[in-house]
Amino acid sequence: MQILGAIQASTLPLLALSPPGWGATLLLGLWNSVQIAFGAFALGLTIGIFGAYGKLYGSPVVKDLLAIYTTIVRAVPELVLILILYFAVTDAVNQVLLSFGHDRIQISGIAAGIAVLGVVQGAYSTEVLRGAILAVPAGQIEAARAMGMPAVLLARRITLPLMMSFAIPGLANLWLVATKDTALLAVVGFAELTQATRQAASTTKAFFTFFAAAGVLYLLLSIVSTLIFSRIEAWARKGQRRMGG
Repeated sequence: MQILGAIQASTLPLLALSPPGWGATLLLGLWNSVQIAFGAFALGLTIGIFGAYGKLYGSPVVKDLLAIYTTIVRAVPELVLILILYFAVTDAVNQVLLSFGHDRIQISGIAAGIAVLGVVQGAYSTEVLRGAILAVPAGQIEAARAMGMPAVLLARRITLPLMMSFAIPGLANLWLVATKDTALLAVVGFAELTQATRQAASTTKAFFTFFAAAGVLYLLLSIVSTLIFSRIEAWARKGQRRMGG
């Protein structure tokens, strides 16, 4: 134990922000991870809203297409999906450009990561939001329809506000999943936190120190995210009680 402690103490300077420390590299990787997670979460939430309404109120064709989408995404391992979507999307964009006589381009790692994880998040968000919409008291919706409220206005003023308290716990879990799924982008070489950690560890051979540091950063991100979503959920439920009372 003393030997292990001495080894760890000798490698702690490698976490310094300035060279030869790799702390700045890890923080940049964390920032990249947060950017991708936030973008993917927002894209997935957008897809989920349209997907949930499509599964509930769409035509039979729309419902079938959305069922296929959510089933495939939730059935196939996320790492496999990321590899397929990352290379397929990149190749498809370049093929379109070549067909119009343009040169191939290198798609931004952040943009590609957001698109890939956003598609994955969208399938899960669709089911979370669909369940939240079904949890809204039917009497509220029927009353709005009886007053002649248009569908878009009904969604904006009735369904979406009331469903939030039911959806937030599931969405909070999806956000935490998004932050961890960014680590899977390391397999395509994007410099998020896990890839930056691997680079630092392989260069310095201080594997325990750097992966322990990465674990602490992920844990801090998770704790802060949980606190934020707890506040949001409390606010949503408080508003719902005022409305019901």
